[in-house]
Amino acid sequence: MTDVNPAKSARRPHHWRRDLIELAALFTAVALADAVANLVAHGPDGPVLLIAAAVALVGTAAFHLWWAQRHSHAPPPRRSGASGPAATSGVPRDEPVLGASDSAAHEMGRSETVLWRMRTTVRDEPGSLAALCTALARHQVDILTLQTHPLADGTVDEFLLRAPASFQSRQLGHEVAAAGGHDTWIERADAHDLVDTPTRVLGLATRTALDAAELPLALRQLLGRCTIHSLPPVSVGGAPAEDSAPDEGVLEERVMRLRDPSGGTITVERPHLPFTPTEFARARALIELDARLGPRMPRSQDVFTLPEGNEITVRRAGPDDAEAARAMHDRCTDRTLGLRYHGPVGDADRYLGHLLSPRFGRTLAVQTASGRVVGLGHLLWDGDETEVALLVEDAWQRRGIGSELLGRLVQLAEETGCESVYAVTQASNTGMVAAMRGLGLPLDYQIEEGTLVITARLATTPAHARPAHDLPSGLPRELPYGPSEQGGH
Repeated sequence: MTDVNPAKSARRPHHWRRDLIELAALFTAVALADAVANLVAHGPDGPVLLIAAAVALVGTAAFHLWWAQRHSHAPPPRRSGASGPAATSGVPRDEPVLGASDSAAHEMGRSETVLWRMRTTVRDEPGSLAALCTALARHQVDILTLQTHPLADGTVDEFLLRAPASFQSRQLGHEVAAAGGHDTWIERADAHDLVDTPTRVLGLATRTALDAAELPLALRQLLGRCTIHSLPPVSVGGAPAEDSAPDEGVLEERVMRLRDPSGGTITVERPHLPFTPTEFARARALIELDARLGPRMPRSQDVFTLPEGNEITVRRAGPDDAEAARAMHDRCTDRTLGLRYHGPVGDADRYLGHLLSPRFGRTLAVQTASGRVVGLGHLLWDGDETEVALLVEDAWQRRGIGSELLGRLVQLAEETGCESVYAVTQASNTGMVAAMRGLGLPLDYQIEEGTLVITARLATTPAHARPAHDLPSGLPRELPYGPSEQGGH
């Protein structure tokens, strides 16, 4: 039996069938009135019948008025055990009614949640994923996104979850293990991970298309926390590089080696989590896009004025600037080159191919109004670390060019999510030390046999506003579960 909501019925317009019935009743009443009139006028008991008809008409009208008020305008019945506004709100009996305080408590409970990224392997058979989702639902864990990575003997499912703050990661891991998941890996996530995978991949492809130097950074964001090494096709000494990757690449569980479109090999390592064939295919697709687009570099440039009034230009530099960089080397003294390269001065030119390649970092060039390059600044990717290096022609030193270059390089490092940069120089290089101190950042100094390493800790974006793979090492990143912790699952 279905409950009727009187409050809603009172607002409905009259149905056409009721109007039709009333119209028929009107015609019937007219016919009866005509028959009664004829009977009264021509029958022996006319006055008696007239009075009886009037009484019947008044009684019918009174009954109709009472019926209409009872079923159209009467207040709804009160629910047993209820009082106040909730008793007359028209809420169905099987739905809970929340007061103001209950609603506030309910919303507060919903806000106390955390985001988790989880990856687990399940059997490739019907119902395995359903069992896992059911186990999560029992603990009010919401599945925001789901990706599947097919394997030869199972499926790796990658989730973005919103769970109650009281539900710890270790509890989550045990529940997943009980539902049939194994090789489970969990880490905290943040709002940046709410972007769906196709949108994120398209964004990385756009960055790579605009700047060839973005490829290593795009691979790192695509694959999460990993270490990327770019190896040139030949060593600095001119010998061919060993262990070069084939054209199709190599996937070795936690290491993938890919052919660099500009030559050499790109090696990606992720010790805490094996790569899947799906991730390997995505990385290859991004590298293939880079290869098809060919060499490219943003051509933006900035002009600033030196203290003495000269205007110079700072711009991105690349392999096309090798000849101008060699000419600047020829104008530098042996002492300047020795402070920069920490070795025989004659070997300086041999490093330029590596330094100017966008695969190994970013380079800024300073040129005069006549187009002569008088300074170079390098931001070099060194695995998980980032190195900065400067070289300014002798005639243009002590004019603020080094500080300008260093400040711009540090800004680039911050934009790419680096947590620190370091410079390797000699303890006698007071110019480089002064430039690093001029950054106004916390500095660490290490001196060994005359070599000075200065590390600057950058004021990067707070941990909660960065992607998960950029979280500091102090925060929980992963919780692997072995057989002993999974209770035999």
